[in-house]
Amino acid sequence: MGKVTGFLEIDRQVGKYQPASDRIRHFREFTIPMSDAEVGKQAARCMDCGIPFCHGPTGCPVNNQIPDWNDLVYNNNWDEAIRNLHSTNNFPEFTGRICPAPCEEACTLNLEDMPVAIKTVEQAIADKAYEMGYIVPQPATTKTGKKVAIIGSGPAGLAAAQQLARAGHEVHVFERESRPGGLLRYGIPDFKMEKNFIDRRVEQMRGEGVTFHCGVNVGVDVAMDSLTGEHDAVLYCGGSETPREAGIPGQDLEGVHDAMPYLVQQNRRVGRENIDSTGWPSAPILAGGKHIVVVGGGDTASDCVGTAFRQGAVKVTQLDIRPQPPEKEDKLAVWPFWATKMRTSSSQAEGARREFQVATLEFVGEDGVLTGVKCCHVDERRKPIAGTEFIIRTDLAFIAIGFSGPGTDSVLKDMGDRLEIGQDRRGGSFVKANDTDYRTSADKVWAAGDVRRGQSLVVWAIREGRQAARAIDEALMGASVLPR
Repeated sequence: MGKVTGFLEIDRQVGKYQPASDRIRHFREFTIPMSDAEVGKQAARCMDCGIPFCHGPTGCPVNNQIPDWNDLVYNNNWDEAIRNLHSTNNFPEFTGRICPAPCEEACTLNLEDMPVAIKTVEQAIADKAYEMGYIVPQPATTKTGKKVAIIGSGPAGLAAAQQLARAGHEVHVFERESRPGGLLRYGIPDFKMEKNFIDRRVEQMRGEGVTFHCGVNVGVDVAMDSLTGEHDAVLYCGGSETPREAGIPGQDLEGVHDAMPYLVQQNRRVGRENIDSTGWPSAPILAGGKHIVVVGGGDTASDCVGTAFRQGAVKVTQLDIRPQPPEKEDKLAVWPFWATKMRTSSSQAEGARREFQVATLEFVGEDGVLTGVKCCHVDERRKPIAGTEFIIRTDLAFIAIGFSGPGTDSVLKDMGDRLEIGQDRRGGSFVKANDTDYRTSADKVWAAGDVRRGQSLVVWAIREGRQAARAIDEALMGASVLPR
């Protein structure tokens, strides 16, 4: 905890944003950092609540020791604060920027709608640690002689690689794209997280002995049998990248796209990379001067909204089939769990028009080119209401309704029926492996992250990568000192 009476004396504050009129002119981060003194005051609000629900399972998936490092920041002990934070979370500068903060939802002070600014303090600890030079490579003093291959360099793959390297194993990370980071680099816009944070961690990991092989599509460029033959263990962290099938007539019209190719393209532009890459379309997708419709109500849809505004879109409309949630949740019914309530992202606040309880019936066009989206209102059961049809003028539409499983044209195709695949209740697929030992049905192959649990949060990916690393270390060495 921080100051005993801090929560009574100090109001909640988080970092302010640049005005929307300014921030839509660039792709850089736009949160104005708080001073160390201001961060210390927010850490001081952490109260002696008895049971810290901000920890897992209701709060933080990686079980961050939040009251401990709040107290350390309050006492200006930044060195020990980052050590404590790193003991549970390899990449707090990632989660401090892009995690939706279920820990704050579970905070006892959230019963009064004034939770501790946990996410703000977490990011501040990581940024201060870099500023002070506390984050340096921590190579293993003793090598085990074991080789581990990791497929995918998203948060799960990176977390597992760092843990395994520190345990003394020789770690090789294979990444299909030209730079490490997975969807942290190519899916999340720079205005939410600039990519120099990934680069810094990659350099730290290289200093710890991790070898990155970029531009290698495992299952296509390198066979899985070759990988398992040359390594003692292979961890599959390929993510969940197959778009969920929308089944909307007119999807083949020019101007209709899945969300991810659009986001990947823009991230490549910002990173000064060629937009043409394996698995993604090379024709430019640009929103400048156009009327945009985004189908979907989640984070990926919101990222499309913010990207479209920065490209100069005339108008952006976001369609959500769900009812508009209440402004305030019933605390006694849902706390400390994540509540369904009206939330407005920074991208939506930049001027998006949001339509709730609206179904997308059809993409309409002329001469094969999109001109509009035909919609209707729906009832509480998501059934169309007769007579409520309308058409929204549209030059460019993005489908952002989630992902249904891992890519099927590389690892899964190469392994065939040796890798057992499961199905979730929505028809999505995942690689079967439990969350105890993370072993798959294939010999020497483990799986972690979204490829195993389905699309989820970056903090869950980090947790799974850490736990899978421990499971692999235990399998190779008979015991492990790595934390779960």
